Amino acid sequence: MSFEPGKPPSLAISGNDSLGEKVQKWASGARVVKAFNTVGNPLFYKPQLPGGPPDMFIAGNDAAAKKTVSDICRDFGWGVIDIGGIDGSRYLEAMCMTWVLHGVLSGSWNHAFKMLHK
Repeated sequence: MSFEPGKPPSLAISGNDSLGEKVQKWASGARVVKAFNTVGNPLFYKPQLPGGPPDMFIAGNDAAAKKTVSDICRDFGWGVIDIGGIDGSRYLEAMCMTWVLHGVLSGSWNHAFKMLHK
């Protein structure tokens, strides 16, 4: 994120790249999974919200690593939404900004996303 006085936070990297993709390139042998960036740390473990458990969105190139992260998320009390490869980090980082801007405007940081299906 980028912070400028008098302005809301913004994405430091956007468009056709993301910090998640940069980490994957910098640590090319690592099994990088983007997760836990769309919620504040007080809700990481066993979030208790009126609408039920929220969903954790994840992105990464390695199926085994995503399974491990998914298992951790579920053990922590989250639903899991896999959005594909590490290039999905660009959308999760934008979702983070949505989460942050809501927190700034509402003055509350106890919110999370949930995917609803019909």
